[in-house]
Amino acid sequence: MAQRSSSTNSRSGGADLAALEELKPQFGGDVALRKCELLARLRGARLGSAEQVRRLHEAALFLCAYADDAGVREEAERLLAGFGERPDLKRCAGELVDSGIAGTTIGYPFFGPTARRLVARHGERMRVNWPMFDGKARLEGRLALLASYSETPGLDEYDMPLAKWVARLKGKDETDAQFLVKRLARLGASDFERDTLYEELGLELLLEPGPDTPSRTRERFDTGPLHFQREPLRRGRPDIVAELRRKPRRIVELDEKRGAELVALAQDAMVTRSRDLDAFMHGDPRDTRLVDCGDGLVFAAIGVKPERRLMLESVYAFLTLKNGIPMGYVLTSALFSSSEIAYNVFDTFRGGEAGAIYGRVLSMTRAVFGSDAFTVYPYQLGGDGNKEGLKSGAWWFYQKLGFRPRDAATLALMESELAAQERDPTHRSSIATLKQLAKQNVYWHAGEPRDDVIGVFALEQVGLAITDHLAARFGSDRERGEAVCADEAAKLLGARGWKDWEAGEKLWWRRWAPLATILPGIERWSAKDKAELVDCVRAKGGRRESEFVWKLDRHRKARAALRELARDGWKPK
Repeated sequence: MAQRSSSTNSRSGGADLAALEELKPQFGGDVALRKCELLARLRGARLGSAEQVRRLHEAALFLCAYADDAGVREEAERLLAGFGERPDLKRCAGELVDSGIAGTTIGYPFFGPTARRLVARHGERMRVNWPMFDGKARLEGRLALLASYSETPGLDEYDMPLAKWVARLKGKDETDAQFLVKRLARLGASDFERDTLYEELGLELLLEPGPDTPSRTRERFDTGPLHFQREPLRRGRPDIVAELRRKPRRIVELDEKRGAELVALAQDAMVTRSRDLDAFMHGDPRDTRLVDCGDGLVFAAIGVKPERRLMLESVYAFLTLKNGIPMGYVLTSALFSSSEIAYNVFDTFRGGEAGAIYGRVLSMTRAVFGSDAFTVYPYQLGGDGNKEGLKSGAWWFYQKLGFRPRDAATLALMESELAAQERDPTHRSSIATLKQLAKQNVYWHAGEPRDDVIGVFALEQVGLAITDHLAARFGSDRERGEAVCADEAAKLLGARGWKDWEAGEKLWWRRWAPLATILPGIERWSAKDKAELVDCVRAKGGRRESEFVWKLDRHRKARAALRELARDGWKPK
């Protein structure tokens, strides 16, 4: 019998792929059986281009998240399990760099903590991408800091290209990336300084593929029983009021071991998409939860390590999981029953249930933080250079959900565009108009609009008040200022045993003390109010930062004092 030619196989594989993509968002009838047949054939097919290989990967990943039944999930998982070994992928792997697909290389100027983590786990597969590294002059100026002093005669006098110098300096069993990342980690007096020094270089690194290196193909987290898709995808806009009434099914606290697995998954999900997210990068395995919203949709909540938390807002990152498959992330800042939300859906899942899931994002945020007001900042709307957001009309997505700007000129422009749409239903806002609209935050309030919400409340003025206080009293000796304020705040608030607290609590007592001592009227507070502020500060450095959100929200005097400080600044006594 004649063998089937590779070109014929490629053509039939392409036809099967097109059929699978057409069926992918359909559910019911015999669709599941047809999907299984196509997945089985495509597992052994040889596709003709890198783009087809990528499309097959995305279709299989989508069907893992939105499986019709156990058979579809099993076939999709079987196809992905061997994806990195496919001959067609190996043939075109060079065209799939940065795709995050198993068997392909990832290149990115990772932040310091991510670079150190990758080198610790996969150091032998890490390389410097010298052609893409434009910080050579800066690194050359620091090269002597990476060597011992005894080596300076050669470094000072011998002219050698930077890559060759690094090759000379490194050990025989380490890569250039391992050497640089490890040596740069020795510079600076603190993690903040080390990270700043590293990131100033913009060191482009390459992560070569291996059986356990991060890949979108293998990213999974066990969130419980699978939910199979029986109904069409929900593509409409959510009703925010109705969504806020729907509480999550349950919120599950994870132990530190599972929390560490979740943080690692979230960090890898960023690596495989050539990006970094501070809240995942500095995620605290002790502060992790699963927010189960039903239908296989789970938001994996990750808090930030105490040393990396912000002064007033509390920041959490949520990895969006559908049947255990990462499909996006949410970044939330919370303060005073308000939240600023950044919502991202990974490319594989765009055009699906993004709007419906956003409704669950708001419900989840309310459940975790008690928020009844929500802020969306310009980048999410298409501002600050977000071209994709402009093209997609993101600003109007939020407007139709009920979000509104507070800026008078932006409101007037919105009304003008709405009038134009009423006159001509085919009218669409121009890119220039969308850019103008997206310059300002938009807000949604469950009740009457108020001013103590993120984006309106003057956080910067609180910071300036602290600066004025420390500068006036301590000048350049900020360390003494922090120590003196910590003792003064302890005396003022009755927290004389603070030096025996847990490390995170002590850290945040020192950080919050300069603010506590200048809160207007604090010396006249009752003993109960003072004790409750002490509890707030301890929660800021405790295991779950969300407890700080609830405690500060309930502390009426602290909220009022912070509002006054933001309005009037610090006044010397």
